[in-house]
Amino acid sequence: MRLAGIDLNLLTSLDALLAEQNVTRAAKRLGVSQPAVSHSLRRLRDLLGDPLLVRGKTGMVATPRALELRAAVRAALEAAEVVLRAAPAFDAATAERTFVVSMADQQSFLLLAPLVERLAREAPGLRIDVRPTIGDAIPHDIELAIGVFAETPANVHDEPLWREDFVCVLRKGSAAARGTLDRKRYLALSHLLVAPRGTPGGRVDDLLARGGERRTVAVRVPHFLVAPHVVAATDLVWTAPEGIARVFVEYLPLVLREPPLRIDGFTVSMRWHARVDRDPGLAWLRGALREIAPR
Repeated sequence: MRLAGIDLNLLTSLDALLAEQNVTRAAKRLGVSQPAVSHSLRRLRDLLGDPLLVRGKTGMVATPRALELRAAVRAALEAAEVVLRAAPAFDAATAERTFVVSMADQQSFLLLAPLVERLAREAPGLRIDVRPTIGDAIPHDIELAIGVFAETPANVHDEPLWREDFVCVLRKGSAAARGTLDRKRYLALSHLLVAPRGTPGGRVDDLLARGGERRTVAVRVPHFLVAPHVVAATDLVWTAPEGIARVFVEYLPLVLREPPLRIDGFTVSMRWHARVDRDPGLAWLRGALREIAPR
């Protein structure tokens, strides 16, 4: 039997008829007319090849086939109700769940501490599983990605979290940190480059190349959190995102200088697949991230 050609509303009529064993009472139960239920009964008899209800001495009597179907029909309708039931409201205070989020160490450094503090205060049953970033796409096991993205694939939602500009980070007391950091001095220095994806070059190098210039990158590392410690112990200059740089200036011997060239900043965004757009738990998490993101 092909379900595609069957009116599944007949199941609700059959359930009422088997429960009431009376067409008039079944119609009242369903909130429809008696002729409508009689019509449904005729269709059910044709479909199932059984009279289902027959006249007895005191009214309609269910056939053995009808009695056999009763439990299965009720179970089918209960299963349909589960499928069609609205998703329960998300209560962060009582929810038990692990969110799988991808982000680089720069974003983790700025977001994780305030996020975990908020979870401990408002949502003790929620946990965060942080995975490394792997480009613009969102793997199936990642529920939310936070980072700097070049392109937006199909069926993906993006939302900006905060804007980052660049500053130059130097060791306090170094020769490079004294006086004005002009373009000539900047190009004469040895540089540290953070390359999260392990590829050479970056925004600064692309900008310099357009003017026929280049800098000397003496050290290239994949992690943002390594860079300030290296700069604090050397005479290297690091052209860094301002947000993370200002944190390290508070407790390492570092100073910040304006870059001597116009470097476009970048936007840190959160990204999620369309298939989880209506997930109430992820909607709560995105709202929390909006509130704790750097301003």
